[in-house]
Amino acid sequence: MSPEYLLTTFVVCLAPGIGVIYTLSVTLSQGIKGGFWASVGCTIATLFHLGVAMVGLAALLHSSAVLFQTVKFAGVAYLMWMAWGTLRGSGGLSVTAAAPQPVGRIVWRGVLLNLLNPKIPMFFLAFLPQFISPGDGTRAIVALGLGFAAVTFAVFLGYAALAALGRGAVLSRPSVMTWMRRAFAASFAALGLRLALERA
Repeated sequence: MSPEYLLTTFVVCLAPGIGVIYTLSVTLSQGIKGGFWASVGCTIATLFHLGVAMVGLAALLHSSAVLFQTVKFAGVAYLMWMAWGTLRGSGGLSVTAAAPQPVGRIVWRGVLLNLLNPKIPMFFLAFLPQFISPGDGTRAIVALGLGFAAVTFAVFLGYAALAALGRGAVLSRPSVMTWMRRAFAASFAALGLRLALERA
């Protein structure tokens, strides 16, 4: 696993997306423990997508318009539900010091948010071959996938730690909490809209 691969992976993971927004919002609501489990959920989904790409199912998603659209709009619907729930402060995520949520729920939402994006396995299908030589076997591909998952988890934990540091300042100011809630809701809605407009 080359330094170039790890650096590229770090940059890719650093870009804010569905998983980052989810991890930040859970951390502000549940604290660093919640952010940890949100990171676990997002990483599990990443491992699943890597597996999908490795066995060639990403190509099936790309070739089957019906399957792609079904997965895509399920993802759009879930993102819009998260946006609405976050805006209302109920049903989705609330940017307030809330009662502890079950670990399973936090992890499952992180998994589901990322699973319902058919673009992710196709990204891996395009990304991984750039770092694979013709003579590399399955073990090398699996190593790259595990490396990507490890970097994903580390980056998301970093985001969670930063959110935890600023949590007290956010929760002590109602006006800041209101704008943060609106910002997270808008982010989920924007990500859902972008996903809806994407083509296979």
